[in-house]
Amino acid sequence: MTTYPAPRERQESEFSLAELCGDGARMAPHWVTPATSSAAPVSPALIHGVRVPEDSARLIAATAEYGA
Repeated sequence: MTTYPAPRERQESEFSLAELCGDGARMAPHWVTPATSSAAPVSPALIHGVRVPEDSARLIAATAEYGA
């Protein structure tokens, strides 16, 4: 009797960039964009009160692309 191995489930990390781009291209027609999305520029002096959770800041700092 011939036995065949059960197909192994793919891990999320095994998807290729090409597959992700293809998925995005297939989904793009379903996304709706607003007719006008131009926001007026805001002076940096008016931006205040932005808080970043400590865990999020550590995550970004630990990422080689963003951290020091």
